[in-house]
Amino acid sequence: MPRALFQVHRMRGGAQSHLMFCEDRHYYVVKFQNNPQHVRILANEMLANLLASYVGLPVPEFGQVEVSQELVESTPELHFEHVRGQTRCLPGRHFGSKLPLDPVREPIYDFVPDQTLALLANRSAFAGMLAFDQWTCNTNGRQAIFYRTGEEPGRYRALMIDQGFCFNDGEWNFPDSPLRGLYPRLVVYEEVTGWESFEPWLTLVREMDWRVAHGFAGRIPVAWYEGDDEALERLMETLDRRRRRIPELLDAVRRSSKNPFPRWKLEAVVARTANTGCA
Repeated sequence: MPRALFQVHRMRGGAQSHLMFCEDRHYYVVKFQNNPQHVRILANEMLANLLASYVGLPVPEFGQVEVSQELVESTPELHFEHVRGQTRCLPGRHFGSKLPLDPVREPIYDFVPDQTLALLANRSAFAGMLAFDQWTCNTNGRQAIFYRTGEEPGRYRALMIDQGFCFNDGEWNFPDSPLRGLYPRLVVYEEVTGWESFEPWLTLVREMDWRVAHGFAGRIPVAWYEGDDEALERLMETLDRRRRRIPELLDAVRRSSKNPFPRWKLEAVVARTANTGCA
């Protein structure tokens, strides 16, 4: 468990996360237990990242980050802004999402032009992440960051970040909508021509060993879901059942007003929905 050494700056977003430099010499975006959204945001991040990583989607490495009382007291910027004032960040163990590179030495972007998106080294993962976001009912738009690696000179890779609104924020229910989970720059879905574009992730989620997946829930710190074991168990049971509904949910995305998959082959839709009973 890395210990935070100092705060770098506040991040954008409703959770008012902070970029922290930790004793393992890495930078983490830290979401605090008493963030302005909900404590379950931390549980959501941990569970969703574990599940996404298990099926091979590009999500950040993460861990529990220890923030000491001394660091909070000596860093005035470690607070949350509210309409009626400020609240200090709590010391303790919080969710930390590790940056893939040292941002001081290598640039990391949250926006790149469409020409760059069209040439991403892992652009197909956006389709897989959409299937994941529909499965987990991510009620936020898909967010990603982009960076270069030495293994692919001149090309960017996407990293799917911010899973806190999976399972509908702190509600842990599933108000499905075909427009949720979509990345706003639809160029990333240009290569989606049918169900095969969502592989191997559709198969990997459907055939996931649920004993392993269920074990992920046991790794979440109790404080991050306020000790409500029954609610956590219901969440896992619902996720297990929903695996069968992913084709139905994706077909609703296809038919939505956004028309995110203009190259989708209609015959592939008919064949798949006929086989799954999701017509």
